[in-house]
Amino acid sequence: MTEPAPRRRNAAETRVAILQSAITAFTQHGYDGVGVREIAKAAGVTAMLVNRYFGSKEQLFVEAVDTSFAPRTVVSGDAATLAHEAAVRLVSRTAPDADDLDPFLLMLRSVGNPRTTEIIRDSIEKHVGADLLARLSGGAAPERSELLLALIAGIWLMRKVIGTPALQDADPDKLTPLVEQLFGQLTGTGT
Repeated sequence: MTEPAPRRRNAAETRVAILQSAITAFTQHGYDGVGVREIAKAAGVTAMLVNRYFGSKEQLFVEAVDTSFAPRTVVSGDAATLAHEAAVRLVSRTAPDADDLDPFLLMLRSVGNPRTTEIIRDSIEKHVGADLLARLSGGAAPERSELLLALIAGIWLMRKVIGTPALQDADPDKLTPLVEQLFGQLTGTGT
């Protein structure tokens, strides 16, 4: 493997490079499976510089998780279209050829550590959970919101990580309506 070229001096670019290196490393190896030195090396900087920008490995993880969970990768649309749009996006994001650098894998590979589990839970609540809850109305909205997140995580796990044949090999045009029907029950738009 070739060494990354040393970075030219630009604080903003250096910070972004470190953060992207951390997201990749934490997604591939989990929090406990990678050190600051490896993250720094991949970013073309020193471990001391990583600590200067982020303070600690834990704070770097907080920012990596926050950056990863902020975009709406699955949950989107208004209340009326939420079940459909979430189903379409989930089936697409979990396709066998989909990008492996996703927030789910970062979460999955880091939850063995109690502190990182707290960080992940807080980020999910801050970004995905709050957004989803705001889209739901009616009784038991907090419970339905978290059940929907649990369904998303379960489908992601079985289709993308474990790769069960029925889900991994499913025709997206047949799988999407089934997922939409499940989501519709929880969003209040299903039959």
